[in-house]
Amino acid sequence: MAWERKVSRTVNVRNDQTVGQLARLLMAISDAGGTVGDISMLTETSQHVVRDITIYTDDLGQFEIVLKAMHANEGTVVMDVRDEVLALHLKGKIAIRSRYPIDSLATLRKVYTPGVAEVCLKIAKDPSMARLYTSTSHMVAIVTDGSAVLGLGDIGALAGMPVMEGKAMLMETLVGLSGIPILLNTQDTDLIVETIATIAQTFAAIQLEDISAPRCFEIEERLQKRLDIPVMHDDQHGTAVVTTAALMVASRQSGVYLSSAKIGQIGLGAAGFATANMIMRLTGNPVWGADLNPEALKRLEAAGGRPSTLREIMANCDIVISTTGVSGLIKPEMVRQGQIILALSNPNPEIDPEVALKHGAAFAADGKSVNNVLGFPGIFRGAVDANASRISHEMLLAAAQTIADMAPPGELVPNPLDKKVHLAVARAVAQKAIAQGLARADYVPYVEE
Repeated sequence: MAWERKVSRTVNVRNDQTVGQLARLLMAISDAGGTVGDISMLTETSQHVVRDITIYTDDLGQFEIVLKAMHANEGTVVMDVRDEVLALHLKGKIAIRSRYPIDSLATLRKVYTPGVAEVCLKIAKDPSMARLYTSTSHMVAIVTDGSAVLGLGDIGALAGMPVMEGKAMLMETLVGLSGIPILLNTQDTDLIVETIATIAQTFAAIQLEDISAPRCFEIEERLQKRLDIPVMHDDQHGTAVVTTAALMVASRQSGVYLSSAKIGQIGLGAAGFATANMIMRLTGNPVWGADLNPEALKRLEAAGGRPSTLREIMANCDIVISTTGVSGLIKPEMVRQGQIILALSNPNPEIDPEVALKHGAAFAADGKSVNNVLGFPGIFRGAVDANASRISHEMLLAAAQTIADMAPPGELVPNPLDKKVHLAVARAVAQKAIAQGLARADYVPYVEE
């Protein structure tokens, strides 16, 4: 199974109008190490054909080799090279827009002065009215210090802004929440907690994002105790929810019972530790855990897990989950007959699923199948709609079970762009909040406008 390519470019080419010309060009691209995506014909004459060809490579160096091969292909002229990813990010991917047109003085007086004063006084008298009469009811802060951005590491909050914008786009598109990126130019735990607590009344919920372990654990815990709105570190719990859902489906498909299986978690960072925690609370059994950091092993043991090693987990566990970021960490000879293996690091997994299956695994998948976009939009929508004071473990499990139940036959998880899935997750989360007594207002399910 080929892994996800890291570099994408669209090349505009003019080919001679001769039989086999396109085939020769595509062969040249393949021989140089490129993968071809979309091909669009733009113009055609009796002499030439102009096309846009999308090409994927592992890195920029490889793309230059491919481009050189295209230039050298007889009958081909490279006319332009475009970076469509950068083009989509020009001037940012999100913007704040007015919900109502201000097209008359009468409207101006209603939305601004003098009419707005009446609304301000209403909120001053009863702060709960802000939820009814302001945008705080659907605004979610997406907060990062840029210390653990995707697989890129500590690149700083400003460099992490494109990711935060992407999260905001997904929230708005999938469940109608207004995500607002907040970039913190500090990695001081106390200052981060104080800053978020100070601005929290602007928002219905706080989504912590791309904050490195172990600071992320303390920051989330302190904010949850201090604030009366939902606070969730998505790298922990969003990932854990979708991983648990995938595990539920994989166990059904392979006939392995979670309640009796030995489960191992390789890598105990933010995602790995939260996943191990969720599985332990789901099954009531200790999860075997491996990590190079002794403190991570102590944290797992304190939570009820069993500190272990990579080789012990591979030799003893029926189910193995890996979130280390280390490509090829799991060697083929380590795989046992009948194991379930979820090697979730992106873009390159700890072991290729096809390799794991070839060496005896009953089920194997990589991180492209398990994306936390299936979790966080619906979780936050449900918590916000119920006006929940926090997001409980039971609410997260309700989300995981819903995702698993909506996986189509033969698939590990549902389509992450299926809005019905996200709204079902939101309903399950809100209903669990109500059942637990965490909801503080009448529940009005979100309906797309």
